[in-house]
Amino acid sequence: MTDTKPVYIEKQYLGREWIPVTIRLVLAMLCFAIFFFTDANERNADLLLVVGFGIVIISIILGFVVHFTIRVQNKSILLSGLWTTKLVKIDLNSIVKAEKGSYSRYLVNNPVYNLHSKGTIRFYTAGSEAIHLTDRDGLVYIIGSLHSNDFLRAIQAEMAN
Repeated sequence: MTDTKPVYIEKQYLGREWIPVTIRLVLAMLCFAIFFFTDANERNADLLLVVGFGIVIISIILGFVVHFTIRVQNKSILLSGLWTTKLVKIDLNSIVKAEKGSYSRYLVNNPVYNLHSKGTIRFYTAGSEAIHLTDRDGLVYIIGSLHSNDFLRAIQAEMAN
């Protein structure tokens, strides 16, 4: 009988990365500040107030939108993405090396799901750490994680079983 209970689960949310949140809040504060210093009889000033509140509301909503979910179970890693994305299954029997590393050398990275580029497949939402998996064919999977130590431990435990 196969074990259907995941060994590890991690959900990554689109709106919880601190740099984009900071950028959105600075834009909203800028809209509010310009609205405050605009003359009362200026007709377009109310638009700044609407845009500022719109940015804040969108920022709050994005904090609850799941970009993708990582599950480790049955000797595989399952990555399920946002809305219409396909489920990606990485078989741990084909993995020859699993190690913790940095996701990228850049400070700001765009969220990606199943991005194929230069012999790597990337999955990322937030954080600076990632798990690098190399399969028998030399293909590298880079999976960004906020809890990379726990994720790596779960992968190694599944590979050992």
